[in-house]
Amino acid sequence: MRSAQPARKSPRPAPSLGSVRLPATERTRRFVFLLLERFTMMAFTSAIEPLRLANQVSGQKLYDWKLASETGGPAMASNGVTLQVDMGLDEVARDDTVLVCGGIDVTEATTKPILNWLRREARRGAGIGGLCTGAWAVAKAGLLDGKRATIHWENQDSFTEEFDEVLLTKSVFVIDGNRLTTAGGTAALDLMLRLVARDHGEALANTVADQLIYNSIRTDQDTQRLSIPTRIGVRHPKLAQVISRMEANIEEPISPSKLAEDAGMSTRQLERLFRRYLNRSPKRYYMEIRLQKARNLLMQTEMSVINVALACGFSSPSHFSKCYRAHYHTTPYRERGTSGSREGEIDPQALIEEMAEDFEIGFPAEMPGFEDEPDGAA
Repeated sequence: MRSAQPARKSPRPAPSLGSVRLPATERTRRFVFLLLERFTMMAFTSAIEPLRLANQVSGQKLYDWKLASETGGPAMASNGVTLQVDMGLDEVARDDTVLVCGGIDVTEATTKPILNWLRREARRGAGIGGLCTGAWAVAKAGLLDGKRATIHWENQDSFTEEFDEVLLTKSVFVIDGNRLTTAGGTAALDLMLRLVARDHGEALANTVADQLIYNSIRTDQDTQRLSIPTRIGVRHPKLAQVISRMEANIEEPISPSKLAEDAGMSTRQLERLFRRYLNRSPKRYYMEIRLQKARNLLMQTEMSVINVALACGFSSPSHFSKCYRAHYHTTPYRERGTSGSREGEIDPQALIEEMAEDFEIGFPAEMPGFEDEPDGAA
């Protein structure tokens, strides 16, 4: 008979535990993640996983963390996942760092108790930061006044209107003293890798990045949005130049003839360029950019419709409403769900708006060069 062969062990990957040798740490740095209702899971996990891996590959407890919510009860992410937390709005240690994890409807999730707690912990010396839209809550607490900060690009317009004391940037993350902000998504990963490198060296941060299969660590000098050529799928330098000027001049739009002149071409050439690559006229493309900003302001701020119109380069609220309805198939007031009117009741603000739209009473003409397209497009 053949003798029984010993069972072969299945191959296993080399363990990462203790793969980076560091001097024994004298203290553990702690983070407190405040989970607002409907927080963004991606930003949260991108922040907490580098801490776990830094402990794993160093073989030491370099970092510790607690999860908090306003009530101390479970917090639900925007994807529907619910997490148990460790604490409510309890006192934290002076050398802790509080990271507010924001997400959808951050204005509603940022309650007065949360604002008071953030202010109290900041006075006691804790570091305060915001992940994704969490920066809005930190700014609302007055803790970013005079500081550099960032927030997700989709929220930048409303943030600028709301917090003019904050020096808003388009960076993926910002560290200004003991105030930390990120643009959301994987930007939290870049922030935490920077903190790991600052605390324990580049070698540890790079090893953590390798564990995460993350081979391009961004710095605070990197911007969060894709380049214009990448976003529009067209690599044409003059087209990118014109679109960049459009995006930078929303409140006071530049005429198509001036855009063409500054790009070194005729208005007809500019028209052909947009038709060829974007299948729309320059006026229509510019209008769509302005209306997108308007929609962001309507959905994310309490600005009046008239002020939103002015902020987006419309001198006539009625014309703004007409363009908005043509593009989004609803009026600005209905988009916002204005004034809490009960079903079946007439919203007087919306009624006035629609009357002005129909009769064009008492408002100046729209800026020359930006009239509606002949086909009625916005």
